[in-house]
Amino acid sequence: MLRTIIWIVLIIIILLLLLRLDYSLGRKSHLKKQVEEEFPQRNSDIALFATGEILFKDLFSEIQNATNHIHVQFYILKDDDISKEFVELLKKKSEQGVKVRLLLDWVGSHSVTKEMEKEMARSGVSLGYSNKPNFPYFFYKLNERNHRKISVIDGKTGYIGGFNIGKEYLGQDPELGFWRDYHLKLTGEGVTDLQTQFLEDWQHSTKEAVATNEDYFPPQPKGKSQTKLIPTNGAHLENNFVNMVKGAEKEIIIGSPYFIPGEKIKNELKNAVKRGVKVRILLPKKPDHPLVKEGAIPFMDELSDTGIQFYMYTKGFYHAKVICVDDKLCDIGTANFDKRSLYSNYEINCYIYDKDVIQQVKDLVEEDFTNSNKLTRERINELKAENTFKIKIATWISHFL
Repeated sequence: MLRTIIWIVLIIIILLLLLRLDYSLGRKSHLKKQVEEEFPQRNSDIALFATGEILFKDLFSEIQNATNHIHVQFYILKDDDISKEFVELLKKKSEQGVKVRLLLDWVGSHSVTKEMEKEMARSGVSLGYSNKPNFPYFFYKLNERNHRKISVIDGKTGYIGGFNIGKEYLGQDPELGFWRDYHLKLTGEGVTDLQTQFLEDWQHSTKEAVATNEDYFPPQPKGKSQTKLIPTNGAHLENNFVNMVKGAEKEIIIGSPYFIPGEKIKNELKNAVKRGVKVRILLPKKPDHPLVKEGAIPFMDELSDTGIQFYMYTKGFYHAKVICVDDKLCDIGTANFDKRSLYSNYEINCYIYDKDVIQQVKDLVEEDFTNSNKLTRERINELKAENTFKIKIATWISHFL
C-alpha cells in the first residue's frame, strides 16, 4: 500500500514538472515571435453600452440590416436561447447571400454543439475556432486563448468590449443576477482597424486569406473622437498598463472582474499613490470562477495599506474592463486586470482620448460605485482569515485563473 502511494506521488510530481516545463518552453517560444503592435490614432464616433439587453438589440439590428458581410468574433457562445437566436440570425443572413464569418475561441465556446455547427454549415455560415491547442507545448497553448470580442458589419460599423453571447450577459443567471459590462460601438476610421484585426485572427485560425478589397475596407468618414486600438497576444499588455499608471497625475479608476495584476503593476500603483494620485478599484462581490476572488485578496491586502480604495459591486456581477486616467485617457476593451490577460490571452483594447466620452464613462463608473461597498481594512482581514488555504492555492496557480 505504501509503495503504491509513493508511486502515485512520484507520478503526480513528474506530471507537474512536465507541465511546468511545457508552459515555460511554450511561453519562451511564443514571446520570440511577438512584436508590439498598435494601430494608428483614429477619429471615430462612439456609442457606449452597459447592459446586454440594449447591446444585443443594437447589434442584432445591425446584423439584420447587413447587405455585404458580417464578421463576428466572441470568446464565448453558449447553447441557450439568446445564443440560438443569434445563430438563427446569422443563418438567415447567410441564406440571403450575405457573407457571414463567425470566429469563436475553442475553449471559451465549448458549449457550441455539433448540431449548431452543422446547422450553420448548411446555411453557409463560415465557422472557425481560435487557438486550438496542438503540439509542441500543448499545455501552454491550451492556456493561450483568444479573448477578443469584435464585430464588424459591412465594414462600416464595429463593436468591441466585454460582452459575449449567453443568457448570463442578459442578467438571466440566477446565481449572478444583473450583469454590468461595457461595450463600444464604433463608426468611422476605427472600424478599419477592427476589420484588420478580425481578418488577421481569421486567417491565423482558419488559414483562409480574405481579399482586402473595398467591400471589406470602404472609405471611412472621420468621427469626432480620437481613438486607438491596441491588440496584444499574451505580451506587452503589462507595459501598456504600467505606462497608463505612470501617466496619471490626479486620478486612476480601474474596473475589472478579476484583480491579479502581478508585482510590476502592483508596484507602479504604489508609486502613483506616493505621487498623490487617487486610486479606486471596482471589483465584483460575487465571483464567477473558482479562486479568482482569493487570488485578488493578497493584492487588495497590500495595496489597501497604501491608500488605494477597493469597492465590491453588489447589484449583481461586474464584468466591465475599464481604466480611466485623469480626464485624458480611458481604456475599454477585452483585457482583464489579471495575469491571464497579461500573459496568456489574445486581447484588444480601445484607448479613448475624447474628454466628453471619458466623462460619460466616468459618470457610468460613478453610478456603479454607488452600487458597491467600500472594502474596509477589517473586512480584508476577515477575508484573509476565512480563505487562508484557498489564497495559497490561488497564489500558486494565479497565471491560470
